[in-house]
Amino acid sequence: MAATGNIVLVGAGNMGGAMLAGWLKSGIPGSAITVIDPGPSEAMLARIGEAGATYTSEVPQGLSVGILFLAVKPQVMAAVLPPLKPLVGPETVVVSVAAGKTLSFMESHLGAAPMVRAMPNTPAMVGRGITGAFANAGVSEAQRQVVDGLLKVSGPVEWVSSEADINAVTALSGSGPAYVFYLVECMAEAGRKAGLPADLAMRLARETVSGAGELLHQSPDDAQRLRQNVTSPGGTTAAALSVLMADDGMQPLFDRAVEAARKRAEELAE
Repeated sequence: MAATGNIVLVGAGNMGGAMLAGWLKSGIPGSAITVIDPGPSEAMLARIGEAGATYTSEVPQGLSVGILFLAVKPQVMAAVLPPLKPLVGPETVVVSVAAGKTLSFMESHLGAAPMVRAMPNTPAMVGRGITGAFANAGVSEAQRQVVDGLLKVSGPVEWVSSEADINAVTALSGSGPAYVFYLVECMAEAGRKAGLPADLAMRLARETVSGAGELLHQSPDDAQRLRQNVTSPGGTTAAALSVLMADDGMQPLFDRAVEAARKRAEELAE
């Protein structure tokens, strides 16, 4: 913790709460964490209190901050950032998980500082997320390692070489869990249309996707090999894949979906 200093977490919603839970589980003492949020849930307030962390609805005065972690929605960043400027000292690293908001945007409100843009995803809530991150030139190697450790409490961290790549990360893995959940909905609906009761179709689809995800997580084989392993020539899976892998199948659909999300991330920077 000597290298980290005090952590100020701004925003105690789903993502902020997931990060807080991960930090506490990793051994960071609650006494080193201050949470700023105008209206946290009762459950979050209880978690903060049990951990011995500090809660405030206002920006504290005179606090030496090692990590200023911004876990607020991009739409409110312009209002949230200016009051936080007094917290940014010479040794403070600013970490933002707000989609679209650029380093230059944050600098315009907080001043020049070591900054990291990160994009985790919601499986962080169960310790199975993945995060893409980009550090500006002001972040030292030691500071980058500290931030890497803070982000890794929710899953692997992938550092990218260009800030623009964060928008693509946002479109792929940041928004990706919603694509998977919708896949479950589509599979269940197709099962219902094939004659299964709706509740059974949903259970089958849900367990199939979560089980396949766990197999992918545990197997040394890549996704292509796992797909080939379950596909017998001329069998039922091959028949389905002939539709999904057609020229107008899933790949062009995902291409358009991810590009739409990437463009929206760019728009949120404005």
